[in-house]
Amino acid sequence: MYRAVEKYVVRLTAEERAELEAMTRQRRIAADKQLRAKLLLHADEGEWGPAYLDQQLVEEFGVSRSKVTRLRRQLVLEGFQAALSRRTCTQPRRRKLDGAQEARLVTLACSAPPAGRARWTLQLLADQLVELKVVDSISKDCVRETLKKTPLSRGSVSSG
Repeated sequence: MYRAVEKYVVRLTAEERAELEAMTRQRRIAADKQLRAKLLLHADEGEWGPAYLDQQLVEEFGVSRSKVTRLRRQLVLEGFQAALSRRTCTQPRRRKLDGAQEARLVTLACSAPPAGRARWTLQLLADQLVELKVVDSISKDCVRETLKKTPLSRGSVSSG
């Protein structure tokens, strides 16, 4: 079988290998962490490893080739612990509505619905926000999320 030259070669120390084997035997461990441990064990080209090729890992574990490549690269460039842990998102989520726009949405949701309607729907609220030029565009899911986090009580006299 032709052996492709791997750019990032996985060579585990005895301690790293023992830690990974212990992880694969644990029952209460995150599934993605356990999968990464298994992938690293099988990719190991040290004296104890089976040295699977990327394609063999893809077929054996049902993961994408890019996942295997990223894992190899992360181990070589960032280290053992970095390869095992999940990366955290570094970019905060950008909010679609600011405080004034949220207040406008809540005011609209608490107002009387359009003629011919019994109540406001999420899509109606989204369309009305665009029509009033509060925002350029907005999805009904964004409206739903915004109203969900608002202590809104449309049927009660007291909202507190």
